[in-house]
Amino acid sequence: MNVLTHIHHQAELGGWTSQLLVFPFLLAFLLYVVAVKRSNRAYTKWPLKRTLLFTGGIILAVSALAGPIAERAHVDFSYHMYAHLLLGMLAPLLLALAAPMTLLMRTLHVNTSRKLTRLLKSKPISVVTDPIVATVLNIGGLWLLYTTPLYESMHQHIGLYLFVHLHVFLAGYLFTISMIYVDLTTHRRSYLYRAIIFVLALAGHGILSKFIYSRPPLGVPVEQAERGGMVMYYGGDVVDAIILVILCYQWYKATRPKALGEVALEG
Repeated sequence: MNVLTHIHHQAELGGWTSQLLVFPFLLAFLLYVVAVKRSNRAYTKWPLKRTLLFTGGIILAVSALAGPIAERAHVDFSYHMYAHLLLGMLAPLLLALAAPMTLLMRTLHVNTSRKLTRLLKSKPISVVTDPIVATVLNIGGLWLLYTTPLYESMHQHIGLYLFVHLHVFLAGYLFTISMIYVDLTTHRRSYLYRAIIFVLALAGHGILSKFIYSRPPLGVPVEQAERGGMVMYYGGDVVDAIILVILCYQWYKATRPKALGEVALEG
């Protein structure tokens, strides 16, 4: 690809494609606010902290797709990694903690909510929310992106660029809700099972960041790959540590009452 063609593609990616990616998040925010108002009229007041978490998640996702970070991400791999952390890890975490599905169920008509419940209990949903499948989609997708020509190709084809960014967010969100149960969950896996898969995911993410550091993706300068690998490694550890703390705390809460009861019986 010559320089003029490259600049043309960067201008396209930074223009209407960013707006197209941002639109679903802005729409989701609007729907969430409307749902909060409807829920507050019919039930007890929806927790303000969840609204703030959702707002924060939307802001982080949008900042990864439009604005200074997104613009630099088109030409600097290290900034691409900052955008990846925001879009694929931190934003999904905040949005998951905001419990959007629970809010949705509170605002839907009874018949509609029953249909949605049946959908959530279906086999396909059970499969994609399994921690192993979610990890393959998330971590496996990143390996595919950074160890094949896919990363270079997505900057040359707008459709692929859109698909990759949507996948990064959705896979990150799916991974998060498969590990920690804050929102409505119809297919629950044991804490031990989730913890084991989470550790394997941590290893896969860490190894990939070191691989990027030593073997840059196609078209990425060595200096940018080294900085990007470090951002992915240390930044990813911070977000993963938060998820791990939440998982361990939920595990502790689930087992602590039983332990106290056993002590009381023995006494």
